[in-house]
Amino acid sequence: MALRVNIKNIPTTGAGETTSKQLWNSQLMGKPASHALAEDDAGRMKHYRRAILRAAQKTQIDPAVIAAIISRETRGGSYLQPDGWNSQGAAFGIMQVHRMNSPRGGKDSEEHITQACSLLADFIEDMNPSWSPEQRYKGGIAAYNCGPAKVTSTDVDRNTEDGDYANDVVARAQWYKLHGY
Repeated sequence: MALRVNIKNIPTTGAGETTSKQLWNSQLMGKPASHALAEDDAGRMKHYRRAILRAAQKTQIDPAVIAAIISRETRGGSYLQPDGWNSQGAAFGIMQVHRMNSPRGGKDSEEHITQACSLLADFIEDMNPSWSPEQRYKGGIAAYNCGPAKVTSTDVDRNTEDGDYANDVVARAQWYKLHGY
């Protein structure tokens, strides 16, 4: 079972410069950029809402975090290839389960989302037990992106994609929490 924390209590800087560039013609950075990206994906996220809520109930992962990961990984599915794989063929589905984890279910199925959430729950659980619950949760989010061996300090984004994965996901999750997830 995943560690329970209030996503609103996790400190975050939000999206870094590279991630913020996904917002065309915008100068937003940090939390405002993450919130704008989450809002931009909100319409696509409605399609997955029922599966997100069911997976959240099964795995005890906050549904706002699930929505935020879907937003970050595939912009609500819009970045997926038609077959559900990423452009490199290494990760599958709206939550981008890596090939080495033997992705299950359809690209946007409840089975896929539940598998991804189970992986995330394990990463959170396995974070350094001396860290605060909020640090462990954020570290687990970072590990979802770069692997647990690369999350060795509370500077959890040191080895993540664009150096902002966990901070961006937490900021997007804070937006989704305020908007019904």
